[in-house]
Amino acid sequence: MAWKTKLIVGVSALALAWPAMAAADEATDARIKALEEQLSLLQGQIADLKQSTSNNIAAVRKDAAVTTVSLANGRPSISSADGRFTASFRGVFQLDAAQYDQSGAGPLASDFRRGSLGDAVENDRARDLNDGANFRRARIGIEGKAFGDFEYNFLYDFGGSGNEEAGKISAAWVQYNGLPVANAKIRIGAFSPMSGMEADGSTNGSLFAERAAPSELVRGLGAGDGRTAAALTFGGERWTASAAVSGNIIGVQTYDEQTSFVGRLAVTPHRGEHSLIHLGLNTTVVLDPAATGPRVNGVVNTPIRLRERPELRVDGTRLVDTGSLDADGLTAVGGEFAAQWRNLSLQAEYFDIGVDRKGAFGDAEFSGWYAQAAWTITGEPRRYAKDAAAFDSPRPAKPFDLKTGDWGAWELGLRYSTLDLNHLAGNIGTAPIAGAVRGGEQEIFTLGLNWYLNNGLRFQAAYQDVSVDRLSPGGTAFVAGSTPPAGAQVGQDLKIYSLRTQYAF
Repeated sequence: MAWKTKLIVGVSALALAWPAMAAADEATDARIKALEEQLSLLQGQIADLKQSTSNNIAAVRKDAAVTTVSLANGRPSISSADGRFTASFRGVFQLDAAQYDQSGAGPLASDFRRGSLGDAVENDRARDLNDGANFRRARIGIEGKAFGDFEYNFLYDFGGSGNEEAGKISAAWVQYNGLPVANAKIRIGAFSPMSGMEADGSTNGSLFAERAAPSELVRGLGAGDGRTAAALTFGGERWTASAAVSGNIIGVQTYDEQTSFVGRLAVTPHRGEHSLIHLGLNTTVVLDPAATGPRVNGVVNTPIRLRERPELRVDGTRLVDTGSLDADGLTAVGGEFAAQWRNLSLQAEYFDIGVDRKGAFGDAEFSGWYAQAAWTITGEPRRYAKDAAAFDSPRPAKPFDLKTGDWGAWELGLRYSTLDLNHLAGNIGTAPIAGAVRGGEQEIFTLGLNWYLNNGLRFQAAYQDVSVDRLSPGGTAFVAGSTPPAGAQVGQDLKIYSLRTQYAF
């Protein structure tokens, strides 16, 4: 009977516990169902995440293969996604208008003002310089990178000095930037090698319409637009150096081309947040002047000629001119100084030019220098381009906009320049001694006002006071029958009022 009692007790206990067990099972089932629902939800979210990630990766891959196009500051540019290939289109037009204020013209027999030696047209024009307008530069081109380490530039110019031209190559070069030392670069093609602070500044951002006459003359000896050359440039944070070998300008054909060396070293011993000091040296050495004919028995004429305009190109007449000097070579050495404090900048260069003449006359020495200052009335400083070691234009903090009452940036400029192309010139009223060069001395005082409406458009107004002191060599130095007597004054004093309209991108 004992086992019956135990069975009854067990069954009774199970009966009593069954509701609790059933409830526990229901709770477990509920938890399992909830976990299954959560798992299903997580699986859906994971699937969505995978799809989203896949879409994003596809979009990134698609973007990585797309070429980008931009129009920063109005300049169209194209770039591959990795930046190894770029192409930027560049253009500039500079329209100059000028009035030349000079004494009225008289007949050649009594009005002795003259231009270049042996040039009948310039002799006429020197007495009545052209009031009018001229597209000084009308350029279009493309520049960029290729294969990462190479740069290229092609620039074509339809502007000119005194009149527009059919068109000429201003620049066409390729440059390799992959050398491992001192930011070194090798450039080959047609371009202007680095030859001075004023010479290497961008013409789009120049303080005045033209470079100072001494700088422009030296630049034209072995550098200048369209000059065939090979150059090595290198530098660091506070220095830039360049060495180049150059030939003729494209389109100028001679018997044996000119060969020149052009070098420059510039340093900034001080460069702070709002100030800098610039020092530099430059040299141009004409090793072999261009020949004017075939070399017969080792003998050929190789002339060098120095002449320059009065820092404007609306009229192309040159008022100082040495004429052709038969020479073995030329050496020009220049010193540079510049300083800047906030929106005030100063700049000066001095040039000494020695011509190694053939024969018994010996070397002829010439010189020139300029000093200029810029003050931005609205406060923006001139920018210092480290690679060019030269100043560039200020950028307006508030571009011109009548709706907001903003007027862009305004800048005052002041410059004095002198170019002395005389060598043993002698006194007025006297005949020149043997070996003398009466090229003339030109002095120019310039006052300018620049208005930068935005980063692309600007106007430049200027007043120039020009004084040319030049004696006639006599004989037939100018044109037969119209050469003033030896020692006569063939220079002049005049004033020039000019306005430039420029758009560049």
